[in-house]
Amino acid sequence: MSGWKIGFLVLVVAVAAVAYGAFLIRRGFSAREKPSALEQAVARAARSMATPSGAKNQKNPFSASSEALDEARRHFADHCAICHANDGSGQTGIGQNLYPKPPDMRLTRTQELTDGQIYYIIHNGVRLTGMPAWGESHHDDDTWKLVLFIRHLPDLTLEEKKDMERFNPISPMERMEEEEEKEFLSGGKQSGKSARPQHHH
Repeated sequence: MSGWKIGFLVLVVAVAAVAYGAFLIRRGFSAREKPSALEQAVARAARSMATPSGAKNQKNPFSASSEALDEARRHFADHCAICHANDGSGQTGIGQNLYPKPPDMRLTRTQELTDGQIYYIIHNGVRLTGMPAWGESHHDDDTWKLVLFIRHLPDLTLEEKKDMERFNPISPMERMEEEEEKEFLSGGKQSGKSARPQHHH
């Protein structure tokens, strides 16, 4: 490609970027918005380029044994489901209010990533998103097992999802209500749901 064509292409891209930036500023930066197709394409390309080739080609040292999947499923329920949901759909109160929103990990766009790419994303996080870096060491066995579980998400059973609910974190208020309900059912004091004074705002 000749020099003037390259210069023209750079100029077109720069003008498009400025125009898009002006559009965003006028529209605002609400996290409620859905990322545009352009933003999604740029983000995917940037993530792909930011993942070292050596990381992309890494192989999972664990096989999808029932023990490894059980451990990873419970780990996912405790650490990841608050944003990603137990089934990997991303349909949670927090997940749907992030920008960009978590992907539905059951779908091709996640499942077609290599094991190394999924490991790298979990271990290192993704900048300018709600995805934190979870890995604490150079080689993280828990993260490799999570990769196995993410591969299993399209085939997750109802029984497995039900089991995960036992490992989902709950708030102090929810814990207190559970304890009060147990006490009420065992013949103790009146359930806190009806006994707690009503606050009017």
